Amino acid sequence: MIRVRIERSKADRNILSFQVKGHASYADPGEDIVCAGVSAVTVGTVNAVEKLTGVVPVSRMKDGFLSARIPQDGDEGKRAEVQLLLESMVVMLISIEETYGAYIQVQDK
Repeated sequence: MIRVRIERSKADRNILSFQVKGHASYADPGEDIVCAGVSAVTVGTVNAVEKLTGVVPVSRMKDGFLSARIPQDGDEGKRAEVQLLLESMVVMLISIEETYGAYIQVQDK
């Protein structure tokens, strides 16, 4: 199972970081649409944050694992753009969970 954990600020509920662990095991490697979808959404979000806002998340990635922490410095406008991209990621992951809930769990703290 893929487990996604979203960490939010207590003060304003902004997303501070996220972590993705595990494999869906929905199908054989290379044919697993759940893994492919989650990877596309999460890696794509990290890339979009960097390319579209200039904010570089502190990230780590290895087989079956991705973590990203968003730097909290910078101007308010950039932070709002980053949050919009991250909230979009959460919506997409929850959509995947609604269809493939036996293979992915999203924990939005």
